[in-house]
Amino acid sequence: MAAIGLMNELEVVKEVDFGVYLDGGPHGEILMPKRYVPEGCKPGDILSVFIYLDSEDRLVATSDRPKAMVGEFAFLPVVSVTGVGAFLDWGLPKDLLVPFREQQQTMEAGHSYLVYVYLDDESQRIAATSKLDKCVDNVPIDYEVGEEVDLIVARQTDLGFKAIIDNSHWGMIYKNEVFQPLKVGQKIKGFIKNIREDEKIDLSLQKEGYEKIDDISQGILNKLAANDGFLPLTDKSSPELIQATFHISKKNFKKAIGSLYKHRLISLEDNGIKLL
Repeated sequence: MAAIGLMNELEVVKEVDFGVYLDGGPHGEILMPKRYVPEGCKPGDILSVFIYLDSEDRLVATSDRPKAMVGEFAFLPVVSVTGVGAFLDWGLPKDLLVPFREQQQTMEAGHSYLVYVYLDDESQRIAATSKLDKCVDNVPIDYEVGEEVDLIVARQTDLGFKAIIDNSHWGMIYKNEVFQPLKVGQKIKGFIKNIREDEKIDLSLQKEGYEKIDDISQGILNKLAANDGFLPLTDKSSPELIQATFHISKKNFKKAIGSLYKHRLISLEDNGIKLL
């Protein structure tokens, strides 16, 4: 059965001058326009396609993959605002609608917003919402401490950064544990640091062992984060330059970067140190 708003593996059942028709199961035959049909395609072939409604509300298949599918979050730009809502560029010819009632704040053309893509059950149209709280924490938590997860940075708060875990749950990255530039919409890997009794989740961007980093090492990470992740300093740099930069001795600098390298938080380049 073809699933609207997702990638599908569908069989070609018929060729026509303007494309091919695919077996959409209960949805009937679904057109794949000629510009998306791979060369040499014939009935019986199985194609990987995305299914959505075109501008005339007809089911259509494309080989293009949108920036987000149903059930996913994405940071997308507004290309226009009309009487029905804001339209986002999600990588397909037909822009993605965010109805006014689904806007957490009034959207403006030229700005980008983090949204959740959903399928409207009544109209079968794909739409998006920026009211994220209703789209998160709706399934039981099933994580292990230390487990690697996919994160999307959602917003900055006084405590740090709220992030969406695996398109499913909220988590928090505390600001005193952030040693790299983060921005809304950024997709990164992270780790489950703690699951509290109230089921709120603490996150870390480093593997277990990161907490053991001393204050000097943390200061170096902070300095790296503030300088686009690179500093032109090595263990061969002069003690005076190291003192002027970090206010520490060269001995302590070498010890700290050795620890950071061991924790895989930095790489040692010929001309400096780089944040990983």
